[in-house]
Amino acid sequence: MSRRNIQLDEQQKLRHFIAVEGLKRQMLVDILDSAENFLGLGARKAKKVPLLRGKTVANLFFEASTRTRSTFELAAQRLSADLLSMDIKTSATSKGESLLDMLQNLEAMGVDMFIVRHASSGAARFIAEHVAPHVSVINAGDGCHAHPTQGMLDMFTIRQQKGEFAPLTVAIVGDILHSRVARSQIHALTTLGVTEVRVVAPRTLIPADVERLGVHVHHEMESGIENADVIIMLRLQKERMQGGFLPSEAEYFKRYGLTEARLKLAKPDVTVMHPGPINRGVEIASEVADGHHSVILQQVTNGIAIRMAVMSMTLGRPTSAAGVAK
Repeated sequence: MSRRNIQLDEQQKLRHFIAVEGLKRQMLVDILDSAENFLGLGARKAKKVPLLRGKTVANLFFEASTRTRSTFELAAQRLSADLLSMDIKTSATSKGESLLDMLQNLEAMGVDMFIVRHASSGAARFIAEHVAPHVSVINAGDGCHAHPTQGMLDMFTIRQQKGEFAPLTVAIVGDILHSRVARSQIHALTTLGVTEVRVVAPRTLIPADVERLGVHVHHEMESGIENADVIIMLRLQKERMQGGFLPSEAEYFKRYGLTEARLKLAKPDVTVMHPGPINRGVEIASEVADGHHSVILQQVTNGIAIRMAVMSMTLGRPTSAAGVAK
């Protein structure tokens, strides 16, 4: 980021989580380590810890989401926060109230954190620039810009599977052009020191200047996943495919779909990931999505732990193992 990094406070601790870009490696490692402390909580009889007791979290989802919203809600509840989930379709903003007026009214109700999902890139940063000093903002996906908690839960899953980042070759396959998930993954992988990050897609779905992010571009699926340690398949965002980017979904699967035959080109212990929701038979064959290389459901479970880690870190509460203990 060329602008001031508003994600950090004066002590260089996490205040907002808007993007992976601009954060140092140690901060990313701290998030992963903190998530480790929360991972086993879901299996306990009592699934709550009191770290955010007395805090109020508001979900502001201006864009539809089921999985991300649900995992943020569970994360807030497991941290014992009071949760306010706004129905944006019936909120005052749909009746003409400005976004800033709505934020100020929610702040007046004692909200301490906004979880923001918005179709416009930069929306989460805009909100973070205008909230009161005690309020934190977490980006749950903004336009084509960033989806930082998804990026970090993917890193958490890779660390579980592979242990170290440095020796890895990671291939990200799909709609790189529109994917906020891919951008967050690329920034996280390069910051954590992965040896080679590849992006694999048709020319129409690759940003013109993507190499400046430190990735290698492949337009053929076979070369892109050859000897890969990790393959991350992206969702083909049908709502953004109206500009003649592809001939058809069938043609896309024929050239870029991850099948069992293609999977043999990667390393024998390859890990297959997908941020969901899956379009079976478009991005990935069902045999691969449900196969023993797949960790797709593990990613969903990890999403709660990562979001608990980020929420507790931004509100300045302890996240050590001692803090999570009963």
